[in-house]
Amino acid sequence: MVTQRIEIRSGVLGGKPCVRGTRIPVTMVLELIAHGIPFAQIVQDYYPQLSVEDIQACVEYERMV
Repeated sequence: MVTQRIEIRSGVLGGKPCVRGTRIPVTMVLELIAHGIPFAQIVQDYYPQLSVEDIQACVEYERMV
């Protein structure tokens, strides 16, 4: 699931991992989670173009690196 939702492109945000098809870095999503913001609220209030599954992939990606 992670490899389908997280990508690294050298020409986008200096090669930082982002949610596939967006310019949203994994680190930005993880910061919101670290502040205790629930996944559904992240989608609703911050990144409506993401799905809960995208956010879960960010967490999984962080565990892998």
